[in-house]
Parts: sequence; structure tokens; C-alpha cells
Amino acid sequence: MRDFHFPGRSAVMATDGICATSHPLAARTAVDVLRAGGNAADAAIAAAMMLNTCEPQMCGLGGDAFALVKPPGSAEVIALNGSGRAPEGLDAEALRGLGRSAIPLDRAEAVTIPGAVDLICHLSAHHGTLPLSEVFAPAIDAADNGVPVAPRVAADWDSHAGRLQGQARAFYLDGAGAAPRAGQVFRAPHVAEVLRRIAAGGRAAFYEGEVAEDMARSLSAHGGSHTEADFAATACTPGAPITGRYRGADLLEHPPNGQGPTAILILNILSHFDLTALDPIGAERLHLQAEATKLAYDARDRFLADPDHMARLDHMLAPETAARLAGLIDPARALPLPVAPRTEAVHRDTVYLCVVDRDRMAVSLIYSIFHAFGSGIASNRFGILFQNRGAGFTLERGHPNEAGPGKRPMHTIIPAMLAEGGRVTMPFGVMGGAYQPVGHAHVLGNLRDHGMDIQQAIDAPRAFAAEGTLELERGIPDEVAQALEARGHKIVRRPAPLGGAQAIVIDHETGVLTGASDPRKDGCAIGY
Repeated sequence: MRDFHFPGRSAVMATDGICATSHPLAARTAVDVLRAGGNAADAAIAAAMMLNTCEPQMCGLGGDAFALVKPPGSAEVIALNGSGRAPEGLDAEALRGLGRSAIPLDRAEAVTIPGAVDLICHLSAHHGTLPLSEVFAPAIDAADNGVPVAPRVAADWDSHAGRLQGQARAFYLDGAGAAPRAGQVFRAPHVAEVLRRIAAGGRAAFYEGEVAEDMARSLSAHGGSHTEADFAATACTPGAPITGRYRGADLLEHPPNGQGPTAILILNILSHFDLTALDPIGAERLHLQAEATKLAYDARDRFLADPDHMARLDHMLAPETAARLAGLIDPARALPLPVAPRTEAVHRDTVYLCVVDRDRMAVSLIYSIFHAFGSGIASNRFGILFQNRGAGFTLERGHPNEAGPGKRPMHTIIPAMLAEGGRVTMPFGVMGGAYQPVGHAHVLGNLRDHGMDIQQAIDAPRAFAAEGTLELERGIPDEVAQALEARGHKIVRRPAPLGGAQAIVIDHETGVLTGASDPRKDGCAIGY
């Protein structure tokens, strides 16, 4: 229980349904849909479509999505891969011939075909109960009439407005080229129009016809090789999650091309150490977590890719691999940075949401356009911001994640669920680009090793071993930073917090749902 003398937030408790998102209007919309008779799939879709207007720097119809879905009355969990593929015209050899060592973030070469809309349509058709016209209605109204820009959104928008180029500036900046201020109403009638078309015509209204033609022509004008056939071929693929075990609980992660295996590997490594006796924000725990992170991310960068082009997943998740890596960790000294080459980009901006309904259907969904405002390129007619997810490919010849026609790049966005005794007990996710796998491990460690409740586990200060440094949030005490530095870590104090998180704990015995949402974002959990 938190100390009520100090500022903070309590977890939200309910019995019939609950949603946690990074924006209050999206959470409220999800609950409205639940109360109107929709299920968790309908509510998750409604919330995600609201976020197109509430957080357009983070997500949009030109992006990708992943989801884990637990249907009602079943213990099965389904993984939905809504990541788009590279156009058939993408040629790594040609890019290397131009002298490129990496795919640039702000050019059409970085744009992969958006897969989120196909995932949304698949989720609705296979798991929803309401028609898309009803589920999309709140988002269409919000896009037409506008929403007040939230404080964190306004700060992000202003910081990254310079990434917008060409026609995108007209859609997402004012007449003077400025980002909206906190509290200013932002309207997106172009988003509303595309949502109306999808609601009436399904996925074909987006991937074929006028919208697809607009996207293909706009990218061609920016030098892209994208064709209408590339858009028409897009398809969400269902599958099964991968599972790791930690301190008596099962962690369910989305399989590659997502980086979910990285979170499992981190926890597999940490399971070789007794963390329960350590201070949760002390140097000993943060050092071990940082070392496990470096080793697991090194494996990620070597192995993870489009599943049709990788063959080392079993090795990455094998117990003996974790044991060998754990044996490399010195509790008193930092390892040098592993040497796996990194020429691909890792994403920074996304939204995550989770929903549980009265029948205990659960949805864990993450949705992104990769970097802030994606590539910065928007389609000319409908203003669809294109993700730059293709910058997640490498141009290293022969690498499993080498850019290529029709391939899916290694993805950083990962939804998760926790299960105990064969039943899902917590859909959750941690935003923050490359931070996400260690974010999953950190939250789970806070719960299982240190006995925190879910809101405490999300609130707790964070650290991230990245690019040769150990980034610390301001909540890590100076004496801990000094102790970490004495172990050989290069300490950097974060100017901005690390990521954001949402979670819902399902107590199957009492019937109570407990939602938590990260104060690092504008959002909240709402239940009824």
C-alpha cells in the first residue's frame, strides 16, 4: 500500500470491466463500449482508434499493431501479428550501392506497409461482437469535433514537430507551422473520413481503392517503390504466444518478429540470482538487471527477425543459454558492451492498452508508427502518417534481419500477459521503444521478487542499459548512481522518463479487476 502522505495514485478496482490506456478519453471510450454491450475486443478497438486523434505522434492508421487475445471461456491465448511487410521493390543491395549503411528514418525507403488496420479488422471479425460502425463511432466523432491536447502529448508534439515534412505539416501543425499547445483542441477530419470508409467497407476500403491509391501515389512521389499490390497483399497473421516462466508465473510474449523473446531471456538470466533479498532500487539489483539486459539485447540483435528468416529462437530461449550468460555476470563489475553490430534503428514512440470484460476476455494491444510521427511523410489526400518501421531492418548482408522484399522487420513493440495456474491473471505492457523487454522484466520483478502491488510496480524508478550507458530516472538516488558508477557503468540521468505502462490484474477468486496506469503518461485506468 502506498504512503498516502505523498502524491501518487491508487490502483483502480472494478468487477464488470476495466481498461487502462495512456489517454483518459480512450480509456473512457473503452468502458462506454463495454457498458453498451461490447466485449473486450470491441473496447480495445474503440480505444485504439480514439488514440489516432488523442496521440497522433505515437500511433495511426499508417502504423503497425500486435495483440494478445484471451477469448471468453477459454485458457487459450492467441497472438495477432499486425506488422506490415516491406514493399516488393525494397532492395538492400541497391541501398548499399548508394553508400547507405542504414535505412534513413525520414525517407520512403523506411516505410513498410501499415498492418494495424488489418489487425483491427481481423480482431473485430473473429473476436468482436459489435459492428465496426458502432465501435468506430466515438473515434469518428472525436476526430471530426476534436480533442483537447493532453500535457504529455503536447510536450512530445512540440519536441518532434520538426520531423513532419511536406503535406504532413498541413495535417498536424497550424498555419504558422506550430504544434498545438496543451488544452488546444486538435481536429483530424481526414482520420474521420478514413475510419468511415473502413467501418462501411472493412479492410478493403483501406488496402484497396482510393485510400490505397492515395498511399501508393504519395510514397511514389517521395521516391518509394510501394505499389497498390503491396497494400492489397497485407494480412494479419494469428499464431501462438511464446512462454517463459519466472518465480512461479508464466510470461506470455508475442513471438518474432517482435522482441518478446528478449524479455523472457532477461528473466531466464535473472532467475539465476537471488533478487528477493535486494533493495528494488538498490545498486545490486539494478546492476544485475543491466547486465542481463546487455546480454539479452546482444542476442536479440543477432537472432531476431521475420520468423520466416530466422532459425535460432530455440537456442535463445534454451535454459542452458541463460545459464551460460548468467555465468558471465560479475556482481561487482560491469561487462563491456557486447559486440553485435547494430545498424538498424529501434523505435521510441507507441501506445499500449489493455481491456478485460465481465466474461474475463482479455486483450493486450500495442500500436505504433515507430518514431514520433513515423517517417514524417503523410499521404496527400487522406493525411495518413506513414510509419518508418523499415528502419528496423539492417543492411548487413546475410543478417536474418537484412532488409528485403516482402519481409517483416524486427519489431520492438510487444504486448504481454501473465498467467498463473493455467489462467491469465494480468494483461500488461510497457511502452518505451527498446526499453520494452527490460520494462517487462522490471515490472514482473517488482511484483514477484519485491512484493509490490501493480501500481507500485509501474511507478517504481527505472534504469536502462543502452548504447554503452546506464540511463537512470531521477527517482534513483544519487548514492545508488555512485555505487553503479563504481561498478563501471557510465551513468546518464534521463531528461525524460523511461516509457509508460498499463496493466490489469484479474483476481479469479474474488472477481475483482485491478487496473494500473503509468503516471509518466497522461492516461489512466477506468472500470465499472
